[in-house]
Amino acid sequence: MTKILDVSYTPLLDYGKAWDMQKERVKSIDLGERNECLMLLQHPPTYTMGSQRHPEHLLLSREELEAQGIGLFEIDRGGDITYHGPGQLVGYPLLLLDGGNNLDLHGFLRNVEQVIIDYLAQLGIESGRKPEYTGVWVGDHKICAIGMKFNKCRHHRGFVTSHGFALNVKAGIEKQGFTGIIPCGIEEYGVTSLEACAGKTFQIEEVAREIVSCFTRVFPYEVQFQEAKS
Repeated sequence: MTKILDVSYTPLLDYGKAWDMQKERVKSIDLGERNECLMLLQHPPTYTMGSQRHPEHLLLSREELEAQGIGLFEIDRGGDITYHGPGQLVGYPLLLLDGGNNLDLHGFLRNVEQVIIDYLAQLGIESGRKPEYTGVWVGDHKICAIGMKFNKCRHHRGFVTSHGFALNVKAGIEKQGFTGIIPCGIEEYGVTSLEACAGKTFQIEEVAREIVSCFTRVFPYEVQFQEAKS
């Protein structure tokens, strides 16, 4: 039987609130109280530092962060530091991976990458992976960062996923918050955006809608659109 996936889009949501929403939803999915979901949204300017914890990859002082209005969160996903901000589509797939010791968690990450690769291919943009890094690349420029947490279930044998992907959409985002960090700790490569690669403009909500179709081709769910809570 096909499982239901609740999907929502929020134009702008504070990072801390979105993180709290994820944690609450993970618990309710584990308990069987709510459906799995895909939260699609944009954040105000924010840096998030993952479990690798390399503070030296943040190039701005606390005073500079405050002056520029950029939030900073040390969070529980894998990976290093990255930037979120307007013009970037963030996706949080909160999915139940119920398979005990046979789960392929690396394979799950590759499937999330495939969603983005398939979407870009629809637009005529050739993208792919770099074996040593998680994420999606157009040449030597990262267009989509991916960082997940696998939350061990208490009521199932597997995990509920949280955090997710961040697809750079609007041109110019490469020169915004990314200049204040060493993105994902990678110095030798840069970042790019959907608009820079395609040479045309996109609306974030339109991209979100199209990503859902690619997502359900890789992850077979029946979509149930929800009104976002801000």
